[in-house]
Amino acid sequence: MSKLICHNIHYATFIDEPRPTCGSVWYRRKLLRRRLAAVHFAAMTDDATDPDAPMRRLLAIMAKLRDPDGGCPWDLAQNFASIAPYTIEEAYEVVEAIGEADMDSLRDELGDLLFQVVFHARMADEAGHFSFSDVVHAVSEKMLRRHPHVFADANMETAAAQTRAWETQKAAERAQAAERQGRRPSALDGVALAYPALLRAEKLQKRAARIGFDWPDALPVLDKIEEEVAELRQAMAEGEPQASREAAAEELGDLLFALVNLGRHLEIDAETALRGANAKFERRFRRVEALLAHQGGAGEGSTLEALDRLWDAAKAEERAAPED
Repeated sequence: MSKLICHNIHYATFIDEPRPTCGSVWYRRKLLRRRLAAVHFAAMTDDATDPDAPMRRLLAIMAKLRDPDGGCPWDLAQNFASIAPYTIEEAYEVVEAIGEADMDSLRDELGDLLFQVVFHARMADEAGHFSFSDVVHAVSEKMLRRHPHVFADANMETAAAQTRAWETQKAAERAQAAERQGRRPSALDGVALAYPALLRAEKLQKRAARIGFDWPDALPVLDKIEEEVAELRQAMAEGEPQASREAAAEELGDLLFALVNLGRHLEIDAETALRGANAKFERRFRRVEALLAHQGGAGEGSTLEALDRLWDAAKAEERAAPED
C-alpha cells in the first residue's frame, strides 16, 4: 500500500493487493469502513435549508480528521500545547484582515479561527473534559449574565453604565473562581500570562487603577519615563558586561511599562501604536531599497550616511504625497 500524506488530508491508494473473498475478515472490515465513511461524508454535506448544517459539517470534518481509523496523521498528532501557537496566529490574521478592510480575507480568517476552537473542543471531548456544545453553552450563559439590561429587567441607559456593570459582573466571576481555588481574590486576577506583553501591561495598569493605584494624568508619566531612561543609561554604563545586560534588560522593561502607561493616559493603545510604527518603518524602508536600486547601489555596501539621506528622502516623499 502506498500513501501520500499532507496537512489535514489523507489520500490512500492500494496497489497490487490480492482480491479478497466476500467472506474474509479484511473484506468485512473494509465494507464497514466504507459504510462509516459514507455516514461521515453525508454529515459533511451542507443542507441549504438548515442554518445549523454548516456547523455540523465542520464538526463532522474535525471528527474525521481526528479519527484514529483513517484520519489525518498530522491532526491526530496534535495536542492543546502544539495547537496553541496556531490559535494565536489565526487571531492575528483576523486582526490583519480587519486592518486591511478585506472582507473576503476576514471571512476566511474567521473560519480559520473558528476551526481552532473546534479543534480544541474536539481534543477536550476525546479526553472527557468538555464538548463543543459545552463551549457554546458556557459562552451563551456568560453573555446572558453580562447583559441583564437586554435579557433581564436591569435598566442601563448609557454605554458607560453598561461597561461598569460588565466589569462588576466579571469581578464577581473572578472572585468566585478564587474562592473555588481556595485563595484570596486579587484585582489582577484573570489577566492572562499568555497575553502579548504590551497588552498585558495595559490590562495590569487598568486593574490597578480601579483601586486608585494610578497617576492622576499623563504629565507625571512623562516624568517617570525620563526617570526610567536615566536608569537605563546608568545600567548600560556600569558593572560587568553580563550584569550590565541583565540590569539594562530590567530597566528597559520598566521603560516599556511606563510608555504603555503613557499611552493608556492618552487613550492610545500601545499595541496599535507600535503596529502603526512597524508599518510606517516597513513602508519607508522599502522605499529606501527602491531608491537605492534606482541608483544602482546595494544595501549591504552602503554607508549609514547614504542610507540616512535616502531615508530622509523617503520621509519627504511620503509627507508631500496628497492624502486620500
